[in-house]
Amino acid sequence: MRLLFLGLNYAPEEIGIGLYSGEMLRCWADEGHQAQVVAAKPYYPQWRVWPGFGGLWRRSVEHGVEVTRCPLYVPAHPTGLRRIIHHVSFAVSSLLPMMRGAGKRPDLVMTTAPSLIAAPVALLAAKLGGARSWLHIQDFEVEAAAATGLVDGSGLGARLARGFERWVLQSFDVVSSISPQMCARLLEKGVQPDRVFQLRNWADIDGITPLAGQSAYRREWNITTPHVALYSGNIANKQGIELVIEAARLLQARDDLTFVICGEGPNRARLEAEAAALPNVRLHDLQPRERLGELLGMATVHLLPQLAGAADLVLPSKLTNMLASGRPVVATADPGTGLADEVDGVGMVTPPGDAAAFADAIARLVDDPERAARLGKAARERAEQRWSRKAILQGFIEKSGKILK
Repeated sequence: MRLLFLGLNYAPEEIGIGLYSGEMLRCWADEGHQAQVVAAKPYYPQWRVWPGFGGLWRRSVEHGVEVTRCPLYVPAHPTGLRRIIHHVSFAVSSLLPMMRGAGKRPDLVMTTAPSLIAAPVALLAAKLGGARSWLHIQDFEVEAAAATGLVDGSGLGARLARGFERWVLQSFDVVSSISPQMCARLLEKGVQPDRVFQLRNWADIDGITPLAGQSAYRREWNITTPHVALYSGNIANKQGIELVIEAARLLQARDDLTFVICGEGPNRARLEAEAAALPNVRLHDLQPRERLGELLGMATVHLLPQLAGAADLVLPSKLTNMLASGRPVVATADPGTGLADEVDGVGMVTPPGDAAAFADAIARLVDDPERAARLGKAARERAEQRWSRKAILQGFIEKSGKILK
């Protein structure tokens, strides 16, 4: 099978969508299939193009995959309008490489959202190349932008954006997403049931296992408290990570607990300022992928804040490896949402924006090691049952074969 893939985020980005797209295409090539990728230059989560990726278009072969990197506008402070320009710039710069890829007659053209704005480029390539088309939804961008305050959800622009989204979703042969609730939302948006497919993100259950001893990070970062509440990931609007700082403020009288935040993103400087007066908070950069197991194993409890309204618009990819580490999770989500359902039985869920409830849940798990251990064991079991990379990627390959018959 021949695949032409369009993705705003791609390897070597090591968190979020880029990680999953890179591993998916590598699996495709490892199975003996042909793959072309048209991607942006890596910029996430720092929101600046990585060193060594300057200039205009560049082509390479990475793990058996032909990759074309496209230039794009990357705002240092991604407001609503700047994000739109960011996505439009990628749609424009990817157009010619995608048309060149269509000329090689792929069997399947696939793209991810984000970036929904670039999706028509993939549709055009599929039509010109005589291929089937597949859209994979990682985030419902239009609703997420409104839920996080990036755009006004009630204006003319929002109505036009929703109309554009509806047209795009109904134009692809296959539309997939990463959770049952997000797939249900596709049906609500008018996608026919026979076109909807669940393609989950996955955990690195072989590389990340429950850590039996002490993490080396404790010594390196001079963490002497017996317990650690850990957040590791992007620091941006939809995370609502300010809640972690508020919880740390409420629990600062405890001498047995340290809050550790590892991450980068547009809100990092503001977060550092808010945490400056709190001795129980440590901020560090994202750590190397090969040390992720050590980092996650340092936690007594993992923290997964989300803003209200975002829990069925995106299922945080960081959850998968949190569970694989065998530690309980404290998340913020409304009852019945996808995130709440995934955390049920492996952690605790509190209302979005409620710092007191969030802090109380953290304290209860720290003070009840038997319960924390029981939930952590269940978390590992759930990762193995629901988030196996091998099983999920094999399902993707099999689905691709079926739609091409």
